[in-house]
Amino acid sequence: MQYRSDRYGNQLSILGFGCMRFQQKLGKIDMEEAEREIMEAFRSGVNYFDTAYIYPGSEALIGEIFQRNGIRSQVKIATKLPHYLIKSRAAMDKLFAEELKRLRTDYVDYYLMHMLNDVDTWQRLRDLGIEDWLKEKKESGAIRQVGFSYHGNTEAFCKLVDAYDWDFCQIQYNYLDEHSQAGRKGLQYAHCKGIPVIIMEPLRGGKLVNLLPDSAKRIIADAKPKRSPAEWALRWLWDQPEVTVVLSGMNTVEMVRENVQTASTAEAGQMDAAQKQMLARVVDAINAKMKVGCTGCGYCMPCPKGVDIPGTFAALNRYHTESKFAGLKEYVMCTTLRTNSAAASNCIGCGKCEQHCPQGIEIRKMLRVAKKDLENTVYHIGSRVMKRFTHF
Repeated sequence: MQYRSDRYGNQLSILGFGCMRFQQKLGKIDMEEAEREIMEAFRSGVNYFDTAYIYPGSEALIGEIFQRNGIRSQVKIATKLPHYLIKSRAAMDKLFAEELKRLRTDYVDYYLMHMLNDVDTWQRLRDLGIEDWLKEKKESGAIRQVGFSYHGNTEAFCKLVDAYDWDFCQIQYNYLDEHSQAGRKGLQYAHCKGIPVIIMEPLRGGKLVNLLPDSAKRIIADAKPKRSPAEWALRWLWDQPEVTVVLSGMNTVEMVRENVQTASTAEAGQMDAAQKQMLARVVDAINAKMKVGCTGCGYCMPCPKGVDIPGTFAALNRYHTESKFAGLKEYVMCTTLRTNSAAASNCIGCGKCEQHCPQGIEIRKMLRVAKKDLENTVYHIGSRVMKRFTHF
């Protein structure tokens, strides 16, 4: 296992265990199978385990497994404050105490603001006293390091990075999302600020393994050396020194072993130009069915009406190339989980964005397409549900 340092010199396994996608048995997490997977990872050198308050049964499961096997002091637990459920300082204490009870511990190593997507939301938490609360928890040792997980565009991410003295952050990033969401620019910006970056969705929820188009599969099959699609995707991430830990939602022992083997030999700077070009061809094959050729550069931003143009187009493309559910889910996250709506329907057709688009995209036209495809009944119901948690 290879290791990289966090902000304070702690050694973290470059492969982290994402504790959200365990196998189910009779409608519940299969505890025996989950324990086999977790302990296989632990014995192989994995020491970073990521969970969250809203992952059903996850916190309690890893708390029980760590306690039963006597390994709590040898692992790093990352969990998250569901700020969208918070409307008072007392609520922070209540939820955090519940998490500690579930985890069977008296401290959390890495504590994230879950799905913190804009500065306005962070300001709402500041108004509730979050900064003093975090300071007290850090001084008492109940929280060791503070970070945030993020779904949104590069510009908003960089503003969030500057909004607080974060110890680390977590972003969705993979070779398909190199220039969307926080993207490579966001990764490098956080790194230049001395903030370690944890990567989620390295395989795009399996899209870069099981849902690749046949043309992309052929490119990978012909590549040298022979590697699985998952290994290529992980190595692309670990090739970048700015990446600290890559989370994988492993749910079989075989998957754990395969990823551990990759993590045991992957180092920054190993991929050559030909290998990177091969993955660029894979991206082209995936993007052949894209609805709009947006690279996520952000030159169209900011929109006078707050539309998240790159985020909207990323969701629209996912809607058409992956699945309708995946596209709608991403669209709800990038437009609803913030203080002010960033939906395509906010567009007034001023055309300011098109004056700066290096791809020459007819942005106003495509935003109308996005509104038609994405802002359907399911979206409006999902938005109302999320707003119940994010707006008070």
